[in-house]
Amino acid sequence: MIFKGLEVSQTGLSVQKYRMDIISSNLANASSVNDINGEPYRRKIPVFEEVLDKEQGITLSKVVIKEVIEDKTPYKLKFDPSNPLADEKGYVKMPNVDPMREMVDMISAMRTYEANLTAFNTHKDMLLKSIDIIKV
Repeated sequence: MIFKGLEVSQTGLSVQKYRMDIISSNLANASSVNDINGEPYRRKIPVFEEVLDKEQGITLSKVVIKEVIEDKTPYKLKFDPSNPLADEKGYVKMPNVDPMREMVDMISAMRTYEANLTAFNTHKDMLLKSIDIIKV
């Protein structure tokens, strides 16, 4: 029971790490097109969900990744009539990934990760100091 605070912070750390992985994938595929069907990559978005842990009369909120959805915003269009994937008007569909938005999301994920890490370490330090007090 005394370790539940560590567990809450740990769930925050793990979802932010997963969020950073998704953002990295989005950035890596910012100009990718599927070779088989010619469709551009669609930006992925993690959806978080709060999970209440009711154990021994204590309710704690944890966070998990509920699902990863595809961003339904329209593809970007690039005028390139020489491209074999161009439509009849000469436009090529490009992925709907905005690198600037992804970088802002990455900074947000990193700061949230750091906040969870600080909370984890603070809780750990309090537990260690409590053990030191008990030993005396």
